[in-house]
Amino acid sequence: MKIIIINGPNLNLLGKREPSIYGDISFENVLQQLQIEFLGIEISYYQSNVEGELINKIQESDGHVDGIVLNAGAYTHTSIALGDAIKAIKTAVVEVHISNIFSREDFRHVSYISPYCAGSIIGFGMDSYRLAIKYFQGK
Repeated sequence: MKIIIINGPNLNLLGKREPSIYGDISFENVLQQLQIEFLGIEISYYQSNVEGELINKIQESDGHVDGIVLNAGAYTHTSIALGDAIKAIKTAVVEVHISNIFSREDFRHVSYISPYCAGSIIGFGMDSYRLAIKYFQGK
């Protein structure tokens, strides 16, 4: 099984950015933990701050992986284009968010990608990624 985790804008700053919301662990450390926990699954990782690059990676991944774990960051709340990219592919996408977007600013309560995802995992910190992989593992 192959899974790709795709992280959007500012998630390259995990471990440094707003630790009270996002924690103090870098994503590289989380990725290593996931790769150890899910030894039978090939987990790759991609991060970009650029919307078009995220769309390209989603399209490139279609048919080459068994699932996409997507944390689109702030693009969740602004990008119709990301929603269209997810809608256009056959590979299942699980939306993840580290924080509970519904306990934050009102503009974060809207997701332009949720309608096209297999599901959403929101507010479980870095465990959100683990739970998304477990979803694909159980399919």
